[in-house]
Amino acid sequence: MALGPGLGPCLRVGATVARALASYYRMPLVGVNHAIGHIEIGTLTTGAKDPLVVLVSGGHTAIVAFSGGRWRIFGETEDITIGNLYDMFAREIELPSPAGPEIERLAAKTSAFLHLPYVVKGNDVSYSGLLTAALSKLRSRASLEEVCYSMQEVSCSMLAEAVERSLAYTAKKELLLTGGVAANKILQEKLAEVARLHDARFYVVQEPYTGDNGPQIAWTGILALGAGLATPIALARVRPKWRLEDVDIPWRNTPA
Repeated sequence: MALGPGLGPCLRVGATVARALASYYRMPLVGVNHAIGHIEIGTLTTGAKDPLVVLVSGGHTAIVAFSGGRWRIFGETEDITIGNLYDMFAREIELPSPAGPEIERLAAKTSAFLHLPYVVKGNDVSYSGLLTAALSKLRSRASLEEVCYSMQEVSCSMLAEAVERSLAYTAKKELLLTGGVAANKILQEKLAEVARLHDARFYVVQEPYTGDNGPQIAWTGILALGAGLATPIALARVRPKWRLEDVDIPWRNTPA
């Protein structure tokens, strides 16, 4: 079961069902971190062994690598995630959900670039100012296609810069893109170029494993159970703010 992170009401519904099933069938219950699930399904389906991971979704924008028994953060968003950027922009203009594919489709109709804030701080990115500026451009009668193109270009370039810095620092020879926004072709192209420049192999989790999915939780639960981890039903409480770097990963060996 997914204990977190995520929206409390959604997590509680899943937890209630999982606890009931575990009790009824007398099966072990394993609490899984949602973010770790994205990483593990990515490594399983691509074959990546020791990657620098770029986790991008509505709830996550993080650059992580495994060390010392845990996934360590080398860069992340300082405010909203890249997926949240696209979703919040879409809600303001009543675009259908999920927003990412629709924004990508609109962006592909033009190459006219509008100036928007580009904020990278070391290995971290900040997207809240970009959202405000993109909406302001739209209200100033810039075309929707031009705003989508520019917002996508800036947001993906910012992340690519932070990833390149992290890849240079860690000297990893694999780069894995996973999470819902991993489906974005522009982000894929930019990170593929980053990997090429650093002689690293580039992997992208494929659909249907980009967005939230059952297999990511099930597979991570299998790994955890195989390492002897289980969660007593009475202690299986949701953790909406459970960060991935707080999770021990006994099933994965620290690379030499």
